[in-house]
Amino acid sequence: MADALIFKDLKSDHDQHRKLLEELGETHGDTPERRQLFEQLRKELQAHAAAEEESLYATMLACPELRDEARHSVSEHKEIDDFLGELIETDMSSSAWLTKFKEMRHRYLHHIDEEEEDMFPAAAKTLSAEAEQRLAKVFEKRKPKELANAEAEKPGDERE
Repeated sequence: MADALIFKDLKSDHDQHRKLLEELGETHGDTPERRQLFEQLRKELQAHAAAEEESLYATMLACPELRDEARHSVSEHKEIDDFLGELIETDMSSSAWLTKFKEMRHRYLHHIDEEEEDMFPAAAKTLSAEAEQRLAKVFEKRKPKELANAEAEKPGDERE
């Protein structure tokens, strides 16, 4: 069922991301607040995507009836990662930064809505309760490690 711990963990992260996106969207110019919120969001998004791919998506990719949805979501993770890389390279006080941020925010909100409304329920119908429990453990173990990795690794094409 879609209320398994793995889906609750992912939804909890999504809710945190929505809040950070809202707060960041209310900032103006190249301020310490904007820089701090962006850096927090960047690390959270990178860590979440990596941990989600290593847990839920890895399992979905191995399941023929879920493979297309997983591939689609992985490609959207790459798109968001590219947006983050572009935002790092853009002057935060410029209108170009705000335009790029709004575009990234729109794409990411669409992505997580799609996951919550379509992908998670589809996965819940296919995965066993044991698999869902295992995925939650993998995600919960990987997320702190991925946060540490995000501290050192910037997004975009520069990563190996």
